[in-house]
Amino acid sequence: CPPLGLESLRVKDTQLSASSYKRRGLGPHRGRLNIQSGIKDGDIYDGAWCAQYKDKSQWLEVDAQKLTRFIGVILQGRNSIWSWDMVHTYKVQFSNDTLRWKSCMNGSKEAIFEGNQDTETPVLALFDTPTVARYIRINPQTWYQNGTEGDICLRAEVLGCTLPDPSNVYTWQTEPTESKDKLDFRHHNYKEMRKLMKSVHDKCPDITRIYSIGKSYKDLKLYVMEISDNPGKHELGEPEFRYVAGMHGNEVLGRELLLNLMQYMCQEYKRGNQRIVHLVKETRIHLLPSMNPDGYEMASKKGSELAGWALGRYSYEGIDMNHNFADLNSVMWTAIELETDRSKLINHYFPIPEQYTSEEAFVAPETRAVISWMQNIPFVLGANLHGGELVITYPYDMTRDWAPREHTPTPDEAFFRWLAAAYASTNQVMSNPDRRPCHNKDFLRYNNIINGADWHNVPGSMNDFSYLHTNCFEVTMELSCDKFPHASELPIEWENNRESLLVYMEQVHRGIKGVIRDKDTKAGIADAIIKVEDIDHHIRSGAVSF
Repeated sequence: CPPLGLESLRVKDTQLSASSYKRRGLGPHRGRLNIQSGIKDGDIYDGAWCAQYKDKSQWLEVDAQKLTRFIGVILQGRNSIWSWDMVHTYKVQFSNDTLRWKSCMNGSKEAIFEGNQDTETPVLALFDTPTVARYIRINPQTWYQNGTEGDICLRAEVLGCTLPDPSNVYTWQTEPTESKDKLDFRHHNYKEMRKLMKSVHDKCPDITRIYSIGKSYKDLKLYVMEISDNPGKHELGEPEFRYVAGMHGNEVLGRELLLNLMQYMCQEYKRGNQRIVHLVKETRIHLLPSMNPDGYEMASKKGSELAGWALGRYSYEGIDMNHNFADLNSVMWTAIELETDRSKLINHYFPIPEQYTSEEAFVAPETRAVISWMQNIPFVLGANLHGGELVITYPYDMTRDWAPREHTPTPDEAFFRWLAAAYASTNQVMSNPDRRPCHNKDFLRYNNIINGADWHNVPGSMNDFSYLHTNCFEVTMELSCDKFPHASELPIEWENNRESLLVYMEQVHRGIKGVIRDKDTKAGIADAIIKVEDIDHHIRSGAVSF
């Protein structure tokens, strides 16, 4: 049975209640697996449900709203940089009316389940006998005492299968859980991903090409699916677009969405869907579903609920790839501070510092491969797909003075905001005015878009590097509260994101495009600098063949 959805927010705040809680920021609505706290202790965004009292009568209750066959519970301790709280053992009770409760049994005895020995590792407990009920309670029995300072705190997910309601004749009123598109909705490991990409190419050989841009530390190839009416060829006047997913290996939704997208575009092109036909004929599209395949393999071995918040995020060497690109922001800002003659300053195509390109530099092979890919293909628009939040961020990602967060705009701020809004406003979850915040920041207040540095400081990001080293404008798409959603949630996640993925790609055709030629010979001129009045960031013309 799948999770009920405490982590994914499918379970609403109104479905969670508790015997007591210390304060609002530690209320039952915060008792969700992997929920992240804010950095301020005592705010409304703390990292667990914590009971007000320290006795064995405390409980966290989940109302499944329908009869459900409960099969297990996953528990975590409190997420906090200030406190260390967790439940060591607990009991479970069930009810259909909240008046009469039945204990989960282990033979003839009341079952005692093992909880946590640290605050972050999820621990699964499966019931000896599945129980059908509407309500379930988690009842802590022992907890980390920390002298007398320890609190009863936990984060949880509940596993259960909702039973069909024979009295519900209005099935059309139930929330959709499927997609009308016939795609392969499941998690794909490396071999399965490669097999799926090959199957798409076999079905649409005239508009697809699979190629590799390099290898991971563990020698897994970084495969890209190209979709174009002339695969393998850069066509004059046809813009190059890229989606990159899986930079953090445990943020897996982007990987599956790109695999869905390539299947969908192949199917719809063959059906003659004119929107897709136009995209394929007028755009050269590149989809990299897994930039960090080593990290994904680590996370996927644990599975969607047990991988925790960080397992698989980093490369096999322990590198966070979104901090691993050359820091060209500092190069630019240092030059601005030191140079008195502004006419000598450059504002685009910043060269990569020599120390970064040396073999001794702590740069992941995956990062090097992506940089080479960026340099070899004249991309003009892209996005990297992440998970763990619901927001679109745009450059700069790095603050100028290393502040923890500070609005740090590029000269193209207005256009970046347009790009971010194009995705956020068409995403079914982000555009829902009634949705609750994922973790510790309410991005609805910002219309679900934010300058990256205004959220948190990210030196060495892919977005900033792309903007300062190439012609490509790129944003980050945080696509789900849950970094590793259960396979049962993938169809509805595709429905949430399908239109947004297409709309964002279509933005590559906005703006001016053309050919710069020598007025006498009529030959094309590569590397010509194009300036736009009042925007202190130039771009350059590309060459004809790539």
